[in-house]
Amino acid sequence: MQDMLLGKMNNMIIHFVGNKNNGDGVRFSNAQSNFEKIEEYFKRLIYSNFKSDELFRFDSSQSVESNHIYQFASIIFNDIDSFIEQSQNCTRFLYDKSIHPKIKGGEFYIVYFKDCVIDDTTTDAIGLFKSENKETILKVYPKGEGFEIESEKGMNINKLDKGCLIFNIEKENGYVISIVDNTNKSTEAQYWKDDFLHVKPRKDKYYNTQNVLSLCKNFVTEELSQQMDISKADQVNFLNKSVEYFKKNENFDMASFAKEVIGKPEVIETFNQYKSDYEFARELAIVEKFAISESAV
Repeated sequence: MQDMLLGKMNNMIIHFVGNKNNGDGVRFSNAQSNFEKIEEYFKRLIYSNFKSDELFRFDSSQSVESNHIYQFASIIFNDIDSFIEQSQNCTRFLYDKSIHPKIKGGEFYIVYFKDCVIDDTTTDAIGLFKSENKETILKVYPKGEGFEIESEKGMNINKLDKGCLIFNIEKENGYVISIVDNTNKSTEAQYWKDDFLHVKPRKDKYYNTQNVLSLCKNFVTEELSQQMDISKADQVNFLNKSVEYFKKNENFDMASFAKEVIGKPEVIETFNQYKSDYEFARELAIVEKFAISESAV
């Protein structure tokens, strides 16, 4: 994943968030939790789950300042004494968005990390984590002349249901954010990223590389296969040449890519027209030149 190093945990508080549609309610904490004995396990949980190089930023239909979680995070970054109050505001807002029938209730952890490293920059970070699915463990303990065994349910220290790391850089663009969501994969249930956090991809080299690779794939499957008389073998060859271009070059250039990979002028013309339609339909602008991300390839 993206080069990231977590610093020392400085603050932690835990609340409970239920499903608002079911009337589960919210349970607020008014005191922070002691994390000294679990810091190692909690960091391991984060490192093992935040595996994607795709980064995000806060967004809003109006301005980034109107994004609720952006507001709460900004206040915490400016005044750590507001940590408990703003963690409760985050919890209240999460509850308001927890209305889909597939959403499960669970503990909501808010953590403040000091001296993290992201993009070779040292900064603080706020972590938001929700535990929805519980694992059963068997606890064995001595009793009398033998042992007793009983079951307990708790959070899996290897699997994180939902998580978000907000790094205190690029504030004016909506901060730099990393996200994980291992539950509710269906579109209608992705409330964590879309409704609660309300984020968009950060426009970096991973984003740019991913966009062009997706463009190439869709061009082959939608345009070449349907509009032009090109064999399956030629379609596969085009995809292979596209990936090879990204593997052997450090930087992408649309003009050289078209000449080297596509070749035929009539196909290049079709590709350029498809690119324009693709950008319009998805409301994005594909960059003509950028540094290539190896992990995206």
